[in-house]
Amino acid sequence: MLPIEWFAVAVVALMAAGAWEWAPFMGVTQTAKRWGYVILVVAILSGCLIAVPLDEIWQNGELHPVLKGMITLGCGWWLLATLLVINYPRSRRLWLRARFLVGLFGLLTLVPAWAGLMAIRSIHYAEQSSYGGFVVLFVLLLVWAADVGAYFAGVRYGRKKLMPAVSPGKTIEGLIGGLALAGVVLMVLFQWVKIPAEQFNGYYMTGLFTVIASVFGDLNESMFKRCAGIKDSGNILPGHGGILDRIDSLTAALPVFTLCYLWLLA
Repeated sequence: MLPIEWFAVAVVALMAAGAWEWAPFMGVTQTAKRWGYVILVVAILSGCLIAVPLDEIWQNGELHPVLKGMITLGCGWWLLATLLVINYPRSRRLWLRARFLVGLFGLLTLVPAWAGLMAIRSIHYAEQSSYGGFVVLFVLLLVWAADVGAYFAGVRYGRKKLMPAVSPGKTIEGLIGGLALAGVVLMVLFQWVKIPAEQFNGYYMTGLFTVIASVFGDLNESMFKRCAGIKDSGNILPGHGGILDRIDSLTAALPVFTLCYLWLLA
């Protein structure tokens, strides 16, 4: 398992790549200006790492107020983003000619996702436990299961479009398939790690909110790409689009999972 110090560096690099790809959503295509946005994101994340040392992210079972505030702000953004997605294309009037707003939305997408990922990776870090790494894996498995289930259910049974104005390929049947496969992952987890029965509801609610958030994370990026006239966020991954195309679901799932963890499981 990657040491948490290197993990922190890798996550900053990942979010920097996401910032590079977000800049065109703002209509910023000049290399120098795109680097400026990347530097802004890296500066914010680096400042957070300086203000919140890795061994102080959790103290006596409490998440550091700086990260907790970021995560809460991020969840607030995803509530707004959900409304924007539901009301698209009417909602695009809000940001169509406001680069600043789209840039702010990018910060609210990337920074809380970083905060959520660092928070769950560092759970029990002071005890030199690998528990946080398994929690990260759990979130990844939930999101991947939702994506895979949605894809295969959508291809096989998809009839009713979920939100055709945002993403014509997504269907209600695909959403149900994604929720179903994520539910299977949860049940396997319960059997594997012997979750106490009294915690079942907390884990189910956390999983449900996380998967729904991941769906809207994907739709949110699709909305901004469609508004900017962009097919893929980038070509860093040949044949698979850009970094944002790979982590769009996670940018929403991570802060939502972390907040649910704080409320329902910690």
